[in-house]
Amino acid sequence: MKLAIMQPYFFPYIGYFQMLNAVDKFVVYDDVNFIKGGWIARNRILSNGSPSYFSIVMQGASPFKLISEINVDTGFIWKKKLLKSIELSYKKAPYFEKVYPLVQNVIEIPSDLLVDYARESVLNVKDYLGIQTQVVPSSSVYNNSSLKSHERLIDICNIEHSDHYINPIGGIEIYSKEDFLQANIKIEFIKTLDITYRQYNEPFVANLSVIDVLMFNDVAAVKDFLEKYTLL
Repeated sequence: MKLAIMQPYFFPYIGYFQMLNAVDKFVVYDDVNFIKGGWIARNRILSNGSPSYFSIVMQGASPFKLISEINVDTGFIWKKKLLKSIELSYKKAPYFEKVYPLVQNVIEIPSDLLVDYARESVLNVKDYLGIQTQVVPSSSVYNNSSLKSHERLIDICNIEHSDHYINPIGGIEIYSKEDFLQANIKIEFIKTLDITYRQYNEPFVANLSVIDVLMFNDVAAVKDFLEKYTLL
């Protein structure tokens, strides 16, 4: 069985969904420390031809807290501003009418936990694209947070009886293939290949949130994008 383990990101880029689509089970790594300046609570959309950051407004965010412990501002102001920004950026995009309600449903969920917004953004896009991969949270399943680094990943693979682990390309400098092979697990690193599509009449801006991909492409085209990767 192929397995991937990844922190929950808020409307992440297409590479996240390539990894999700490439495995049989996807573990949302929500009981690890929050990373400031990462992609857990923010991403980028296209605004006037340039990349523009959007984010969830958090309360008490700290790298000393787990992702599952981070709260968000319970007010509606940031939600309204974010939705308006997305609307203004994409109201003339070809698939706005289909995709905007999906985005709205995620942003308007009644929760004060960051992890819920990130997880729901991934699950809603997963369902929209028809990805069949099973998704489970690490915090409620494995009870192995005392383990660190690759040892914890290997333990999760063993619990799930997985002999094939897919990791983001950034881990190629961190994790040793030999460590996993000693546990009878094959580890491969997924690298997204070049993906381009028309964004209005502007020069193409790559690596934006999946929101951008969905606004400019139908489901069939996005499914093709999901296959544009290589494993190293």
